[in-house]
Amino acid sequence: MRLRYPAALTIASLSAATCAWGAEPAAKPDAGRAPQVVTQVCAGCHGADGNSAIAVNPNLARQIPEYIAKQLANFKSGERANAVMTGMAATLSPEDMVSIGAYYWNQTPKPGVAANKDLVLLGESIYRGGIGRTAVPACSGCHSPDGAGIPKQYPRLAGQHAEYSVAQLKAWRSGERANDPNKMMRMIAAKMSDREIQAVAEFIAGLR
Repeated sequence: MRLRYPAALTIASLSAATCAWGAEPAAKPDAGRAPQVVTQVCAGCHGADGNSAIAVNPNLARQIPEYIAKQLANFKSGERANAVMTGMAATLSPEDMVSIGAYYWNQTPKPGVAANKDLVLLGESIYRGGIGRTAVPACSGCHSPDGAGIPKQYPRLAGQHAEYSVAQLKAWRSGERANDPNKMMRMIAAKMSDREIQAVAEFIAGLR
């Protein structure tokens, strides 16, 4: 298997970004080992192709590789708390983490569908325009209009399971999850109601 990168995602930039995000020390992806690690550690919950069949487990196909590597490092260090993922990440080396990120970056995401159509219009309004009365910024400003994310900076959201997105936004809001640089997501989620969180999650699920 050959891992492919656009110009903005060279091995050098991937390693540098991993350090900048506070993850494990800089490492290079191992294209030969990546499928084995994914099969042993990741595929059961996230799918071999990164399209999770279980709504509480996130889709990883085409996810920003630096983001995956950072989350794995945070799970291993305890900076991000999750009993299952802490156990899974415990044996991973920095090279494994970067390799997993590179592997899933090269997988094709399947289109998602919003289940609650009544909330989609509100979700689109929040995603594209924010919430003016509470100064919540538009999601598209960081995660891009099509939800693809911005390499080395912000993760992909398009097609993500609504259940997972809701859980993460509520975790940001409560402070249960606190591994966001500059507390950005915690400050945003703190201003959102349950209905607004559900709405934007539904829109994200169908975004493509």
